[in-house]
Amino acid sequence: MPSRSSGLLASESAAGHTALLIIDMINCWDFPDADKLLPGAASIAPRIAALKARCRRDGVPVIYANDNRGRWRSDFPALVEEALRQGGLGSKIAAALKPEADDYFLLKPKQSAFFGTPLELLLQHLKAHRLILTGVASDQCVLVTATEAGMRDLAVVVPRDCVASQSRMRNMLVLRQLEEFQKLPTTPSTRLRLISGPRRA
Repeated sequence: MPSRSSGLLASESAAGHTALLIIDMINCWDFPDADKLLPGAASIAPRIAALKARCRRDGVPVIYANDNRGRWRSDFPALVEEALRQGGLGSKIAAALKPEADDYFLLKPKQSAFFGTPLELLLQHLKAHRLILTGVASDQCVLVTATEAGMRDLAVVVPRDCVASQSRMRNMLVLRQLEEFQKLPTTPSTRLRLISGPRRA
């Protein structure tokens, strides 16, 4: 995991106790249903990139969570390079969201960004109590991660314009579930207050 620009990992803390999580957007799109998910991912990539730029400017750490693709020797920098080389929409997404040297990353074996990863320890280290979840798929990895974050008493916001699924209907249904049943804010990214309290959107 790369250290941030200060080089002093132990001294870091997240501005506003907030961290941005970008889920499965650095991808080679070579899995079942990828062709259905890719257009939605491409449509949200510019908005996630704009949100990431705001976060970096305001001192909110950026964390990438990606599948290890069943390979226990997976290498995230190699995945980034592979995603950039693939051409088409996938490489455009990777170029728009290419990690900076001081961003964080983790590889996950399952849908949740918490299961089998150091995410919880990283958030504790950063003193981050609030997660902004972005990426794909909204009704799979984003939803499961949001649920597990709630189980850890973390505040969660899912910007509705920064998540996508295999279809518009699926995305709308999961946003409704997040809002009505899990009581999570889905504030659009352009209206999101980054340095708000841990229990506010």
